[in-house]
Amino acid sequence: MNSQTQDKFTLINELARRRGFFWQSYEIYGGASGFVTYGFLGTRLKQNIEKKLRDLFVNKLGILEIEAPIIAPAKVFEASGHVEHFKEPMVECLKCGRRFRADHLLKEKARLSETEVEKLTLEELKNAIERNDVRCPECGGAFGEPKYFLTMFKTSIGPYSEAVGYGRPEAAQNIFVEFRRLYENAREKLPFGVMQIGHALRNEISPRQGLIRLREFTIVDVEFFFDPEEPNCYLLKDLENETLRLVLAESKLRGSEEIVEVTVKEALEKGFIKVPWQAVFMALAKKLLTELGVPAEKQRFIEKLPWERAHYSLQSFDQEVYVDRWGWVEVSGHAYRTDYDLKRHMQFSGVDTRVFKEYEKPVEIEKTVVKPLMAKLGPKFKGETQKIAEILAEMNPEEVEESFKKKGYYMLGEHKILPEYVEIVKCKVTEKGKHFIPHVVEPSFGLDRLVYVTLEYAYHVKDDRVILSFPRDIAPIQVGVYPLVSKDGLPEKAMQVYKMLIDEGFIAEYDEAGSIGRRYARADEAGIPLGITIDYETLKDDTVTIRDRDTWRQVRNKIAVLPELLHKYFRNKIDFEDLGEPLKE
Repeated sequence: MNSQTQDKFTLINELARRRGFFWQSYEIYGGASGFVTYGFLGTRLKQNIEKKLRDLFVNKLGILEIEAPIIAPAKVFEASGHVEHFKEPMVECLKCGRRFRADHLLKEKARLSETEVEKLTLEELKNAIERNDVRCPECGGAFGEPKYFLTMFKTSIGPYSEAVGYGRPEAAQNIFVEFRRLYENAREKLPFGVMQIGHALRNEISPRQGLIRLREFTIVDVEFFFDPEEPNCYLLKDLENETLRLVLAESKLRGSEEIVEVTVKEALEKGFIKVPWQAVFMALAKKLLTELGVPAEKQRFIEKLPWERAHYSLQSFDQEVYVDRWGWVEVSGHAYRTDYDLKRHMQFSGVDTRVFKEYEKPVEIEKTVVKPLMAKLGPKFKGETQKIAEILAEMNPEEVEESFKKKGYYMLGEHKILPEYVEIVKCKVTEKGKHFIPHVVEPSFGLDRLVYVTLEYAYHVKDDRVILSFPRDIAPIQVGVYPLVSKDGLPEKAMQVYKMLIDEGFIAEYDEAGSIGRRYARADEAGIPLGITIDYETLKDDTVTIRDRDTWRQVRNKIAVLPELLHKYFRNKIDFEDLGEPLKE
């Protein structure tokens, strides 16, 4: 099959295997779906994208970074709601026994939109599968009843089976459970943010999209904490004129994916985006993808409908990039998580996750409060009574009353609070300030997906030669060093130049195998931005030829000036034309 009949996804995956970007893990045992191994070039590319994220969030914005365990006790994910909600619809083939995501199969076969599929119940999924004659893609067999499958990896912590743990499906919960200590690290000031880059695990039912859908992947979660009454969005002024391409929920409800192009400022004024910090992080995400080589017109932010949103989110947008095989693919998610996570962990752990805001002067107010009745709580909760009473006293009375009306009880973490355990009373109090739970916006990036879209937008063919035109600051190898021929002292001189560049901190490659044209072709295919060729003229005047990967133009300059010029070039301070004098045609 030639390049004319293969799509870009196939071509990139073949190139990735051959050149050592990535490949399916455990190949000698037949491979394991949803797991990949990064080779030398892929590891470097991924690390460079990570560095770009750290430069943006940690170095420039002052966001804290942590590294925490992948495995967590079950209680963490019970509190966060993942055990209850992190489930996907699955069907099993009655003929071959293979299992698949029911919603994915239906979208592919019936060409339904994600909006149409995500709201379906199991019964509705079953009827739609039968109506559209959706069959097993492996053997053509019919499917059984759809059922929900928990997509977290479950394990035991230590030798005791009752010590249940889960592999984290996101890096966010590590940040929430450590909030008290992190707030102290941030000098007890809002707003502040925390980032974690690390592996996450999701037991995907049928991953079939390469780097786009994995069972083990690298996630970048940023949790940004702020006071909802005083968000203090100090970045808004710098980014308010940045343009965002939005697909709004109201358009999706009409069956349209019309793009509304607005500035950050307009999106907030018109109420398209609920909080300033969310809009700011969406603008930063757009700029990041542009710097990875994805044009603005190939990006969009699509708003999730209520039944599509994660259980913790009040408003969510997915940043999507258009790719050749799959169409619009999510690369980052932007969720307004409100105070959901911190509140849940406070309820389940009994640890206070509130912060205190002092008023300019004390105020007397009348407020409705939840008054715990110790005589009722004590016999029921024994040693936990005091802790439960303290948390109950800080709960929103309206929320508690609403739960009593609807359910007849209120769940405080895993404790069922009956109406007779408390009184809802009004009282006058003098307050010096107030305790509140900070709100959170979360930009979350799939790093493996960023690697793939970077590869796809870098990939092109020129005169039947494959070129990976990576942005210069993320290229896995920065410079190739080549002797024109492998004789007459040219390899020795080239090796001197190579070692000098290595000592100066550049990522360089030395290559003297085959003709110079073949070496250039290999370098272009690996995405090396610059090639430095040592020729006979070098032996006379210590000058070298510098070749541009994308245009194949060449300039010439002294070896002695290379380190300074190349440092400026890879920091985007100068362009290729500034590296030397053009060679005469």
